[in-house]
Amino acid sequence: MARGSPSLRVAVVLLTRDLRVHDHPALAAASEAADEVVPLFVFDRAVLKRFGAPNRVAFLLDSLRDLAASLRERGGALFVREGDVVAEAMRVAAEAKAEAIFVSDDVSAYAQARELRLAEACEQHGIELHVMPGVTVIPPGAVAPDGGDAYKVFTPYWRRWSETPRRALARTPRAVTVPGALARGHLPALADLARGDVSPELPAGGESEGAKRVKAWLASGVARYDERHDDLAADGTSRISAHLHFGCLSPLAVAERAREHAGAAPFVRQLCWRDFYAQLLGSRPDTPREDFRSRGDRWRDDEAGLTAWKEGRTGFPIIDAGMRQLAREGFMHNRARLLTASFLTKDLAIDWREGAAHFFGLLVDGDLANNVGNWQWVAGTGVDTRPNRVFNPITQAKRFDPEGEYVRRYVPELEGIEGGGVHEPWKLERPPKDYPEPILDHREAVARLRAMHETRDR
Repeated sequence: MARGSPSLRVAVVLLTRDLRVHDHPALAAASEAADEVVPLFVFDRAVLKRFGAPNRVAFLLDSLRDLAASLRERGGALFVREGDVVAEAMRVAAEAKAEAIFVSDDVSAYAQARELRLAEACEQHGIELHVMPGVTVIPPGAVAPDGGDAYKVFTPYWRRWSETPRRALARTPRAVTVPGALARGHLPALADLARGDVSPELPAGGESEGAKRVKAWLASGVARYDERHDDLAADGTSRISAHLHFGCLSPLAVAERAREHAGAAPFVRQLCWRDFYAQLLGSRPDTPREDFRSRGDRWRDDEAGLTAWKEGRTGFPIIDAGMRQLAREGFMHNRARLLTASFLTKDLAIDWREGAAHFFGLLVDGDLANNVGNWQWVAGTGVDTRPNRVFNPITQAKRFDPEGEYVRRYVPELEGIEGGGVHEPWKLERPPKDYPEPILDHREAVARLRAMHETRDR
């Protein structure tokens, strides 16, 4: 949209996963096009019932409070409603006499249906609808293979993604003028939105917190990311995934800033993985429920094994540490995510959907595209070119947590054990009495898996 004198009197900005004021294309375009802007967030009870895990709702409320403060600094306000998102957006547009609605594009089945319904409602009421980028570095449809709608292998996507021109960063509005007579509403309490406990070490949400983390990360972390990102004890990752998920940070702005720092390419590649899974979900919105590539796996019904895995009581310290980190922080180190997912789907042979649901119930960065994409990758039903890959929990632990620091951090029963011996406590002369023995033999589990694959592939 060209800059110049405003052509609209009032515009609504329907906020979704874009809770920031910097590099916000929808907010920037609405601010340039309209005399008055209504930044609107709608709490949809139906969505909260399905996806409203306490950790994410707490983070969401943090983020909305921070966004409200940023808008107030610019003379504006955050408008809050509750109900069906399309119905409430249209109701607010009617009350404000808005001529246009601006919204950020997204890829999930829910987001695609929301955009379609919003387009139909806007057409019915004679209101312009502007769908803007901003949730990914590059819009999902901007990079597509010849003769296809989405890349299914990462490396060629990464090459095209790296070469694709990027939009200019959107201007941050200096002032946001809102309609004076429109009721603003208020943010509800966490207890009114979600049931259950919040992880005790949950990170703070919001653009302000995200900006601090990015600044610190680029100053002292990103240069060593390639050598430290798999080091479980070092925790050498950015810890901004939740802020990216809720749009407290612009993924494009993070990528552009990172590229200015030496050694940032491996980190930028991870942002590309995020876009890769987004374009996959956009083309296959059924993958949260269905195998991306069905391989005829026969999953086992093992309630005891599933419970032990969820509680971090498998007897494999590296697995238990990862699961307990998830419960404590609403976050898990990416290497631990791979190991715990492999243990569930390959050692226990339990359906990846069980694991994805448990992760989604606790992860504050519970991004649907990433969560499902990574779970299917590990399970062998996704885009991994080696679907029968298995991670050995012992050798992986010794490689990525050689001194056992990560394990001792999250499994207090093993605190007194020195060095790498913590990874096989059952071999010690005096095994800890309050830590369980392994619930399975990894070699036997792998043999059973291979036998199943041989039978399946005949």
